[in-house]
Amino acid sequence: MYQRFIKIVLIAFSLLFIPFIAMQFSEEVDWSIGDFLIMAFMLTVYSAAINFALFRLYGSKQSLIIFVIGLLFFLLWAELAVGIFNSPFAGS
Repeated sequence: MYQRFIKIVLIAFSLLFIPFIAMQFSEEVDWSIGDFLIMAFMLTVYSAAINFALFRLYGSKQSLIIFVIGLLFFLLWAELAVGIFNSPFAGS
């Protein structure tokens, strides 16, 4: 159980190297430490939720939950990045 969680966290943090490396070569990627922390939290929760759905649910319920989790992750990411709903914590 703990080994699987450690793998999830390591994969989530390894995905954060993409914007970190992009920041080194481009002025257009400008993430603060807060951005990295929020995305690390989002990726960890998303990965753990998908892992839970894969190993605890079966059939059409599993597919539906995975789809809903993915949709929620995408909508939250888009809101934080560019502000598609014009909330107070929207990006740009």
